[in-house]
Amino acid sequence: MADVPELLTTVYQDFNARRMDAVLERMTEDVTWPNGWEGGYVHGREAVRDYWTRQWGVLEPRVEPISMVLDQAGRWVVNVHQVVKALTGEQAGQVIVDTMVRHAYRLRDGLIERMDIE
Repeated sequence: MADVPELLTTVYQDFNARRMDAVLERMTEDVTWPNGWEGGYVHGREAVRDYWTRQWGVLEPRVEPISMVLDQAGRWVVNVHQVVKALTGEQAGQVIVDTMVRHAYRLRDGLIERMDIE
């Protein structure tokens, strides 16, 4: 598990650069991913692709990992600085979210199986 922090750091870098395929390749086919924008979860890589495609059409999220730890439940918990700008509407170009959040990951066979926002 020593390479998990490197994996997750790369995932955040690719997400911020909008290299969607590179991030999706690091997920299991049946990944469970939070829909932090609309609520609930999406299931499977293609559902994550659809979610991000819709989200990135109206929002510009940027997430920077600040710290990572393996918790007692076997999850990798990442404290993240999240900044979201609006791309459309009256708030276009404005920061609409600037906060710290926690992301908790479960991995299977070296791939992300589930992510939760805490």
